[in-house]
Amino acid sequence: MHKKSQSPIFCLADGTVRGILAVVIRTQGPSYRSVGATMVFTDDGSRLGSLSSGCIESDLAIHAQTVRTNGVPLVVTYGRGSPFMDIELPCGGGLDILLIPQPTDAELDVIASVKRDRKQLTISISKTDGAISAVDQTFAGTDDLFVLSLNPPLQFCIFGKGPEAANFALLAQALGYDGTLLSPDPETLDGFAGDRWDSVLLSKKACPADLNPDAHTAVVLFFHDHDWEAPLLRDLLQSDAFYIGAQGSKRAGEARTAELQALGVPQEQCNRIVGPIGMIPSTRDPQTLAVSVMAEILNKAQSGFA
Repeated sequence: MHKKSQSPIFCLADGTVRGILAVVIRTQGPSYRSVGATMVFTDDGSRLGSLSSGCIESDLAIHAQTVRTNGVPLVVTYGRGSPFMDIELPCGGGLDILLIPQPTDAELDVIASVKRDRKQLTISISKTDGAISAVDQTFAGTDDLFVLSLNPPLQFCIFGKGPEAANFALLAQALGYDGTLLSPDPETLDGFAGDRWDSVLLSKKACPADLNPDAHTAVVLFFHDHDWEAPLLRDLLQSDAFYIGAQGSKRAGEARTAELQALGVPQEQCNRIVGPIGMIPSTRDPQTLAVSVMAEILNKAQSGFA
């Protein structure tokens, strides 16, 4: 089943849509979005993503249609230094946006490889002809070539039993993220009913052999039965996951660490485990806990690699 990414550039690369790619290539002063932000004006007239609070998208759509018609990339400036004096940016800054025609299949495959292979990639985009190429990450760009670093989309591995695990997985999916829900409890998996996520029934206290969380993966354990935690965490701490958290009180966390050390896990690895999890202390209902933990993960992702 196709898994749609929350990022417009990956939707374009996945072949989900066809259209004109818009990329912020320069900002001046305050800006709603940062350099590298993208959106797509699809050939069927819809839009994916945004580059402002709504003040320029309608005008950009007109320029996108011009690019679609003549096949020539275009740089449009808004705010400071713009010829469009009737279009103001509320933030008071300036934006340069590059519009490029539908990339070739080969160029889309370059972009898609970031999500498919879960590897960071640096690309250059020509302002003259819109050509997209993979380049060395040290490449600084030129007047004609805009350089953009692409990271694999954030994904989740959720372990647990009960409504906490299922609610968090539903929230992550609703936000457009991919992931896997793993549980020893069939009812938890049945209640999840995710249409884009994988679900795995755990038959033993160990991570599946084919599960290898990478540096853009967040792992969260939602267990009231803490007997499952230490064996799973022993495996998970060998991964590159940027976030590994486990539900439970501070006392439960101390008992978890003691059990991990008894299994031979060194203290420095145990220190990677986040717990208690979430930005709201002592949260008990599943829905609030899900939001609290998601906010903590996104905060760490934003400061770490996003």
